[in-house]
Amino acid sequence: MSELKLLGISGALREGSFNRKLLREAARVSGAHLTEANLRLPLYDGDLEENEGIPADVQVLADQIAAADAVLIATPEYNQSFSGVLKNALDWVSRVENNPWQDKPVAIIAAAAGRAGGARAQYALRLAMTPFQPNLLTGPEVSVAQSYAEFDENGQLTNDRYLASLGEVVKRLQAAV
Repeated sequence: MSELKLLGISGALREGSFNRKLLREAARVSGAHLTEANLRLPLYDGDLEENEGIPADVQVLADQIAAADAVLIATPEYNQSFSGVLKNALDWVSRVENNPWQDKPVAIIAAAAGRAGGARAQYALRLAMTPFQPNLLTGPEVSVAQSYAEFDENGQLTNDRYLASLGEVVKRLQAAV
């Protein structure tokens, strides 16, 4: 099969976020072609949608989801759940014509400062994804705990176990395509 076209969605906006690094590591170890989504979207507002329609950046995101072979979502954990930025993107995409998530192979991974590595955020995100009916992979779970200590100065993971799990996630996404 040809190179996997992977859309990476980071639930953190910060360029140097560990979740963005985690997406890049998944592409590096697997050889997939990674496109990174932009979640700098306006807050969902029904009045904005009614008066102006779907914002262009939201439509770009929906089109990227539709065009990708698979989607890999890396979520931080904020207050025992996934980020508002990510929830906002899901809310906006739910408003576009057609459902770009339908049957799309999707995997969820996380990097967080705590000991659980974002596991609670992953569970909450899995629940939030259910209405979209993607082909949501159940594993392997990648929860990078104490992420501040797991990446080197070049943004690469130093833990072989995490690297192997990332490679397996992308391999399973490829198989689901």
